[in-house]
Amino acid sequence: MGHVVASLAVACILIETHCLCQVALSLPQASCTVGGMPKLWDETIEAHRRSVQEATLETTAQLVAERGLRGVTMSEIAEKTGIGRATLYKYFPDVETILAAWHQRQIRRHLTHLGEVRDQAQGPEDRLKAVLTAFAHIQLERARHGHGQPHASELAVLLHTDDQLAHAQQQVHGLIAELITDAATAGAVRTDISSEELAGYCIHALEAARHTPSEEAVSRLIMLTLAGMRPER
Repeated sequence: MGHVVASLAVACILIETHCLCQVALSLPQASCTVGGMPKLWDETIEAHRRSVQEATLETTAQLVAERGLRGVTMSEIAEKTGIGRATLYKYFPDVETILAAWHQRQIRRHLTHLGEVRDQAQGPEDRLKAVLTAFAHIQLERARHGHGQPHASELAVLLHTDDQLAHAQQQVHGLIAELITDAATAGAVRTDISSEELAGYCIHALEAARHTPSEEAVSRLIMLTLAGMRPER
């Protein structure tokens, strides 16, 4: 019995992301021979699923930020994403579930980024400064993404009340507190205030980056935050 060859054609979806820049999500042309390379077929199908999900998340977040939760339907999301309505329902049951998945993905990305920044820096003081800088710029980018979006505040209120966000905030607080402890041991941070308190101080101070007018203002905010933790000479 001869081999049966199936080919998966290129799929390309152009979407408008939450930061208002176009992104092309595409799958390279791939083929799979039954009984020969099933793994390639599985990997290609899984890549297609991820592409569809990513496009759906970005499209939904953008539409809700523009029109509000009640102004967006599943049919519209499917049309804007470039997939069938039935296909969309295979992945998500409603708009709220899509938004929750988008938010979870954003949280994972931010936590991963902070961890990578920490691991790339050298020395306790540099690691602390690098992570605080990255955290401040996350706040700045959040504000920029919401600028000009009439329902961005509604989206923020809807998403920032879940348990996963609280857990993520605890992780960020713990990461910064650990870095402060290391920097204090190295003599770069004051020891008359606990690392837990100082971590809270850093988080609340740097959240003000959402309201700063420029990158230069964010840099000054970071320097001021670090200055408040230096030991007295």
